[in-house]
Amino acid sequence: MGGVTSSIAAKFAFFPPTPPSYGLITDDSSSVDRLYITDVPRRDDVDVLKLRTRRGNEIVAIYVKHPKANGTLLYSHGNAADLGQMFELFVELSSRLRLNLMGYDYSGYGQSTGKASECNTYADIDASYSCLKEQYGVKDDQLILYGQSVGSGPTIDLASRTPNLRGVVLHSPILSGMRVLYPVKRTYWFDIYKNIDKIGSVTCPVLVIHGTADEVVDWSHGKQLWELSKEKYEPLWVSGGGHCNLELYPEFIKHLKKFVIFISKPKGPRNGPNKTNPTDATKDQSKPSANGRADTFQLGCCLPEVSRNSVDSQLEKSKKTNKPEKSRMSVDRFRRKKGLVW
Repeated sequence: MGGVTSSIAAKFAFFPPTPPSYGLITDDSSSVDRLYITDVPRRDDVDVLKLRTRRGNEIVAIYVKHPKANGTLLYSHGNAADLGQMFELFVELSSRLRLNLMGYDYSGYGQSTGKASECNTYADIDASYSCLKEQYGVKDDQLILYGQSVGSGPTIDLASRTPNLRGVVLHSPILSGMRVLYPVKRTYWFDIYKNIDKIGSVTCPVLVIHGTADEVVDWSHGKQLWELSKEKYEPLWVSGGGHCNLELYPEFIKHLKKFVIFISKPKGPRNGPNKTNPTDATKDQSKPSANGRADTFQLGCCLPEVSRNSVDSQLEKSKKTNKPEKSRMSVDRFRRKKGLVW
């Protein structure tokens, strides 16, 4: 049963960049050997790590340090990017949010060993979480989990098992793998990333960010996950926002900052946004910033386009006659937006 599930997942959920966008080198010029990622600027405030997972794989992670951080963000990226492509974004987010940040590559991504699978991503995030606790002394109430698109799967899974987290951010999240492909009304045993069934076990504040024009994961996924959350925080519905460009909208970083400040307050009565009636950002008809404003991301690297086969063509051979004829696009699509890939 587990093998069938992994097979289904591999067909539409995982598209690691090939070849990887980065390599690893060891600098042995000092008394302590230190790892670096190639093709990105070397920074003294970034640690590059290799972590062993409980499933025997060795994954690559980076830890970005902020001198005035009062919390840590654990970021699970989308399904068609790796650490080399996410590096600048991680440094930028750490700076803007004043948080330490750990990002990691799933098994089979970048320079991580093994093969991408649902079970492996759960082991991958657990290894990253353990590293934060054991090597950097991060406590649960200092930790914010961030999951983008397919990364919402391991994020919600860990959050559902960790009761004292500071907060969770779900960026263009999925209800489940099958629900991205077909409008199913119930959860099947072979489905993957059953976020719809796990979100109710998350006890910390949850922020959901989703674009109203998301062409890959419909806006309804984010809305339903927000509705099912126990401790709702005012969501951000970005008017006209797609699947890969939400960071270009000024309200993205503003709302994220507001959430980080809110959950950093001592527990108890919080004078924060209304958590039961969402503020609908669609009323403002906001547009992406194109003028380099300070509240948007301006990353200069130019990344190549990566073409991918659609889910329809990949699953054509395995379709049953009783399945709906109209299928949806894959969980994520790898895109280039001003050099920033989600």
